[in-house]
Amino acid sequence: MDLTLALAGLGVGIVVGLTGMGGGALMTPILVLVFGIPPVAAVSSDLAASAVMKPFGGWVHALRGTVNWRLVRWLCAGSVPSAFLGVLLLRVLGDDETVQHTIKVALGVALLLAAGGMLLKAWVTRHQRADGPAEPIEVRPLPTLLVGVGGGLIVGLTSVGSGSLIIVALLALYPRLRANDLVGTDLIQAIPLVVSAAVGHALFGDLQLDIAGAVLIGSIPGVLLGARISSRAPGGIVRAALVVVLLASSLKLLDVPTATVGLVTGAAVLTALGLAIRQRTRRPAATATPAQHQPADNDHDERVSAP
Repeated sequence: MDLTLALAGLGVGIVVGLTGMGGGALMTPILVLVFGIPPVAAVSSDLAASAVMKPFGGWVHALRGTVNWRLVRWLCAGSVPSAFLGVLLLRVLGDDETVQHTIKVALGVALLLAAGGMLLKAWVTRHQRADGPAEPIEVRPLPTLLVGVGGGLIVGLTSVGSGSLIIVALLALYPRLRANDLVGTDLIQAIPLVVSAAVGHALFGDLQLDIAGAVLIGSIPGVLLGARISSRAPGGIVRAALVVVLLASSLKLLDVPTATVGLVTGAAVLTALGLAIRQRTRRPAATATPAQHQPADNDHDERVSAP
């Protein structure tokens, strides 16, 4: 077993436990860029690992009742067969070199979409309630089915999208759905999705069990650890770091020059730090305002109650 692969799986698992997303979007580019594993083998190995990781989070949400099962059924009706189709597309794209290059480009584009999706999700959920009683929603079968088809196709091709891309599409279709229900529904529908894609790759002999096993050894305890400390961790910082990593990985996979990748990544880091500092400076002002007005309210009450 490769210890460094297990450690990489541990780190990715912690991020998944903390943020609820980022498994395929992080693990696959790490396997390709850091360990030099061919893209097809990296995709199939990551899908196999995700098929084992996803049920951990999905089980917790199912117990808490934060899963919309009607949405799950319509999503799976589209995503499961289209995931097989994504795997089949890899077989008809040409020789091995062409397939590897196509996967690399598709993965880079998918990572860019995932980074943008995470930013959109963070912006939307700021204005969205995360608790309280769930409001009834009207399930839209055809659009939901199409989301599953598109998400399954991308996952079959790149292993990216079962979390980031599909959950953003659900946010757009069902803005009244609670954030917890969005995450729970997406985790449950992702289980058969990644399983179908992983089986498709295994049937074509792309799956490398030694890689998937090493990743799983680290990722399973990582997911459990990340979920355990998620209530204490600064989620905004973790998500910002994840977006930066996704951005850098996508640009590198798209063969952007290293200097340009460094400039873009540096600008993203500075932007994230600036937003974090701005948010911290706003909080004291917001908390101080009620205290400043409290004496005036008390004086007003005393004046009114005085004879």
